[in-house]
Amino acid sequence: MSVQLSLGARVRKSPFFEASVESGLAAASVYNHMYMPTSFGDPDAEYNRLINGVAVWDVAVERQVAVKGPDAIKLAKYLTPRNLDGLVTGQGKYVPICKHDGSIINDPVLLKVADDEVWFSIADSDLHLWVSAIAGSLGMDVEVFEPDVSPLAVQGPKATAVISNLFGEWVKELKYFGFREANLDGIPLIVSKSGWSKQGGYELYLRDGTRGYDLWKRVFEAGKDHDIGPGTPNYIERLESGLISFGADTDAKTNPFELGMDRFMDLSQENDFVGKEALIEIKRNGIERKFTGFFLDGPTLSKPNEHRLRLLQNGNKVGYVSACGYSPRLRKNIGVGMVSLAGLKSTAPIVMEASENLYNVDAVSLPFDWGGQITSRQAI
Repeated sequence: MSVQLSLGARVRKSPFFEASVESGLAAASVYNHMYMPTSFGDPDAEYNRLINGVAVWDVAVERQVAVKGPDAIKLAKYLTPRNLDGLVTGQGKYVPICKHDGSIINDPVLLKVADDEVWFSIADSDLHLWVSAIAGSLGMDVEVFEPDVSPLAVQGPKATAVISNLFGEWVKELKYFGFREANLDGIPLIVSKSGWSKQGGYELYLRDGTRGYDLWKRVFEAGKDHDIGPGTPNYIERLESGLISFGADTDAKTNPFELGMDRFMDLSQENDFVGKEALIEIKRNGIERKFTGFFLDGPTLSKPNEHRLRLLQNGNKVGYVSACGYSPRLRKNIGVGMVSLAGLKSTAPIVMEASENLYNVDAVSLPFDWGGQITSRQAI
């Protein structure tokens, strides 16, 4: 089935949209009220480029929610259960954000760009509204706004060579989620060692939306000797790496403990934060399900699933597979999703429903062990 995405003024285009179209953009989705490239027409080439070379992704949909003012750090600490004491300029942190009932509503990367300003580089949800409401209800002395900032990702094992060709050897010294301001022939940027893959790479936070086409061309020129090419956040690599996709893997009741985010939850810190009492209660009672990986024994999964697939045990639903596909590196079908602890403890087999097929399911811990070098997006 082929469905055409209608373009219009209501959904925003990124500063890199024109260049993406010129580079062969074949499919897009909508994410944070923007068009997000999802394919350049050759999934195998895009995967191989990410695993073995270098790819450029338009990820301007990672919108920034900026908080600026005397209470900026105070508000940031109140928004997340992660302990932000000692937060320094130039080093980002992965910060789950929860509602008052403890359910997770976003999992952004926080960047402290100045003593009185932080950015939340967000997943797909209207976090701007949430942050504005919290700031207003508490009377905090801050401005909450969306800055003119648009990330462009350069990912893959050859990404460092391309970025150092553009900016110099100093980019190799950045820690994961570390960042630094830079200027590329008049194009204002923040260069961050980050990205939604475990193949290594950088994100260039463009700070002037009128220069998107120029930046795209400069990056491709710097990478021409490395067979650089376009790509998108890769469906199969994210499965292999066990990366969480907020909204795809989560539902309205998902809490951080179900996602294995315990190390980001400092429930004993003196700072108060949204959902603290609820999260303490959830921790005390324990979880009933968990996000995990799956090996799926059955016919080769040739395309991404378009909806969640039920996990059944003795005919009863025990969870869902939120994403699955064939892994070239593992040479088998894999998936990720949510499954009940009771189902995992039982010796009864679990199967996944997919169209007319049933797949035998073997639950495994994440990330999948394929013998590669892993650098986690959630490491810092």
